[in-house]
Amino acid sequence: MPTTKPMNRWTSLSVEFANQRNYLDELFRVYPCIPEGLREIGDSQWTLVERAFARKDNTALLTHLLGLDLFPIKDSYVAYLRRDPGAIARNPATVDRLCGRLFELGLYEIRERCSEAKETNRQIGPLFRRWIQNGSLGVPLMSPAKFTSTDKNAILNGPDAQLLAFAARHLGYDGAKGLDLVARFNKKYVVAEAKFLTDFGGHQNAQYEDAKALLQNESIQAVKVAVLDGVIYIAADNKMHRYLLTNPQLNIMSALVLREFLYQI
Repeated sequence: MPTTKPMNRWTSLSVEFANQRNYLDELFRVYPCIPEGLREIGDSQWTLVERAFARKDNTALLTHLLGLDLFPIKDSYVAYLRRDPGAIARNPATVDRLCGRLFELGLYEIRERCSEAKETNRQIGPLFRRWIQNGSLGVPLMSPAKFTSTDKNAILNGPDAQLLAFAARHLGYDGAKGLDLVARFNKKYVVAEAKFLTDFGGHQNAQYEDAKALLQNESIQAVKVAVLDGVIYIAADNKMHRYLLTNPQLNIMSALVLREFLYQI
């Protein structure tokens, strides 16, 4: 009968935390996903929209609405018109179709939709780095110059480009994407990507694959960590959870156990 490899200790702790303790309550310290306030629309911007709407000037109405942060209707052709405003004049049928929907909505509903807050999941990216910068790992953050001048426990601080350049120059990292953590603990370098996987499928699968790519990158001369949180720790028959069970040699863990892991490497 085949034997099952024991799960990585830190992965196991993460699964236990997620399934037996107040995981989501604690995770909110790392990823405080609070919807932002309504998007602001300048008075002069909205006046132009109102005038075009009143005159039923399709071209002007579409042009002014495309100039706002959020277009009021979801349509596959909107992004193209944003990137090539000249296409408005060349495609009158598309303009008429979109504006027909806008006039059905009415000005009040158009403004409501254009003012909607940003989606929470689009704010997640910087939150892990912000949590690190708040001192959550208990070691100082250092500029590249200071980081390279000492061998003490520290976190490399700087924009994405600086972290990427350091990892490429000193740690053999050959990836094109930035890293969420470059650190040194007990004279060992650590690189990590952090992902909050809010659901299975779609964009979340792509995020998960990014983290896997880091773990599988054999050129990196550092301890590699995928700091994953969210649905991946729910016991389910899907590729995310199966990967945890079949790859105990990889460092996959929640941000909530990361500090303990770093101090013992």
